[in-house]
Amino acid sequence: MKAKQIREMSHEERLKKLSDLREELMHEMGVSAMGGAPVSPGKIRSLKRQIARLLTVMNEEGAE
Repeated sequence: MKAKQIREMSHEERLKKLSDLREELMHEMGVSAMGGAPVSPGKIRSLKRQIARLLTVMNEEGAE
């Protein structure tokens, strides 16, 4: 997801997406911690980056 797409979302949509991404990250981290092989090796890194993008845009919106 690009920052431009995030900026086009409403505040409620961003909060929903953030909670969904965090939930998915927790699931992937749990699978990894149990010793299971993740479906995609870059999935955890990708999720972390998407969460960071969302938080960055949300902080920018709050600072204005």
